[in-house]
Amino acid sequence: MIDNLALGLSHGLMMLAAFLLLKRPDLDREPSPHDTPKRSSPTEKPRPDA
Repeated sequence: MIDNLALGLSHGLMMLAAFLLLKRPDLDREPSPHDTPKRSSPTEKPRPDA
């Protein structure tokens, strides 16, 4: 009983993770080198380069 529960739970969680990953909107989008980067908000402070 515990073996079936452990297998079902682990496989169910893996299926949930795969479903959530495949549902992401950025999965179908590949940025082009010509795309402009997103602008930061005006309230956001620029980060110093490390």
